[in-house]
Amino acid sequence: MATNTLSRSLHDVGLAAWFGGTLANAVALNAAAAEAGSDKSAGAVANAGWNRWTPVNAAAIGAHLVGSVGQLGANKDRVAQQKGVGGMSAAKTLLTAAALGVTAYSRVLGNIVKQGGATPSKRGTKPSKRARADIAAAQNKLDQLQWVIPAITGTLVVISSYAGEQQRPSEVLRGISEKSSTTV
Repeated sequence: MATNTLSRSLHDVGLAAWFGGTLANAVALNAAAAEAGSDKSAGAVANAGWNRWTPVNAAAIGAHLVGSVGQLGANKDRVAQQKGVGGMSAAKTLLTAAALGVTAYSRVLGNIVKQGGATPSKRGTKPSKRARADIAAAQNKLDQLQWVIPAITGTLVVISSYAGEQQRPSEVLRGISEKSSTTV
């Protein structure tokens, strides 16, 4: 039996870090920044935390993408022959593209906030009344988007679990026979 442990590991560990890191930062870092002592310190703490997370997140996303391509290559026959696998793969691809887009846009917004230096903030994504208008607008968008990335990547975790279930021998046999009976 051939294995593709490396690509599966890159896929799963990368996705786990992308999901878990963004969720932890939304839940903990942004809220904890409010305890820094002042609005100016809160902004500086949030910026420092997200800036430290960015290279790790980029590596996690890269690992996930490399693993995803490897998994797709290793399962190309199942994608073509097993009922439901092509649709699941398409859904994963669309959700991954959406997560990448939201992550990239959030980074652009984060850079706007970062360029403001120690931007006054009530917490990581809640602007202070003293924040510049452009930075406050970016923080308000980040406040909404901080939950979108873990929601999309969490959905990808669930779909990946479903994909694993589709690889059970009984599911492969049933999916191939169902697909071949509909194409005859």
